[in-house]
Amino acid sequence: MKDNYNDIYDLCKKHMHAYVLAEVVDGSRFDGIVTGLDDEYVYFAVPMDDQEELPHVDRGPEGDGRPFGYGHHGYGGPGYGGYPGYGYGPRPRFRRLILPLTALAALSVLPWY
Repeated sequence: MKDNYNDIYDLCKKHMHAYVLAEVVDGSRFDGIVTGLDDEYVYFAVPMDDQEELPHVDRGPEGDGRPFGYGHHGYGGPGYGGYPGYGYGPRPRFRRLILPLTALAALSVLPWY
């Protein structure tokens, strides 16, 4: 088991910041970018599907969908938040996934295109 751990650790270290196909010990697979590594875990940036939900954001008391504090209590007054897209930015394209190194069975590099 220790040899397999060292092999996976070395493989993750070698492919740091690379786009990879990862296979987990239960047989499932996913693609993503290796973004970090420590003695116990490997960190990935995994592409989000259009159907995936964004993390919950607390909304203001008006219930208008704006984050709390946006467009009221001294932030520009009424109508400040009326510009489409202002203050929100683009939709996130990746989510973070953290796996124990022992859960990773295989890793292979994928082309970026």
